[in-house]
Amino acid sequence: MNSQFIKSNKGNYIPDLYLTTPDIFKDERGYFYESWNRKKFQEMIGKHADFVQDNKSFSKKGVLRGLHYQLNPLPQGKLVSCLKGQIYDVAVDLRKDSKTFSEWVGVYLDENNKKQFWVPEGFAHGFLTISESAEVSYKTTNFWNKNLERCLKWDDKKLAINWPLNILNLSRPFLSNKDNNAISFEKALNNCEVL
Repeated sequence: MNSQFIKSNKGNYIPDLYLTTPDIFKDERGYFYESWNRKKFQEMIGKHADFVQDNKSFSKKGVLRGLHYQLNPLPQGKLVSCLKGQIYDVAVDLRKDSKTFSEWVGVYLDENNKKQFWVPEGFAHGFLTISESAEVSYKTTNFWNKNLERCLKWDDKKLAINWPLNILNLSRPFLSNKDNNAISFEKALNNCEVL
């Protein structure tokens, strides 16, 4: 497993975010790779991570899910991978004491590169489906809690996330009702709903 830091929209590395690429062994029969290894993962992030829930989603082209996060005391870390298709995956730093507070990172995950994106606690997360459809899998470090879940606007002006809608020939993505009614970053900040 190889890992790398990724630069944010402002050109800063956010050292707690990791993009990993597995070692893939291919031959005429197909391929094999290790999708999860607790020891290697914890060595990479430098701490214990206890995953308690695995989630899977199926989305059609142009569907955007996010930007979701959970408040304390049950924030969620997520290890995200795209099993089928391709997504543009985004993490936004919501840690008030972070040097990269409000900065975001976007990466492409797909069934061919088999990369995984580690989004630790303290970040909002969302993704846009680029391919005709996509199956996404992610592990979480805390159980989902309806009362603590929050959602930021995908097109928040302060965050200014550069979603690649132009390659889909869309002016706006397809959203759930929950994501359509998400709040602005400024409102979340004023309501003390950042981490």
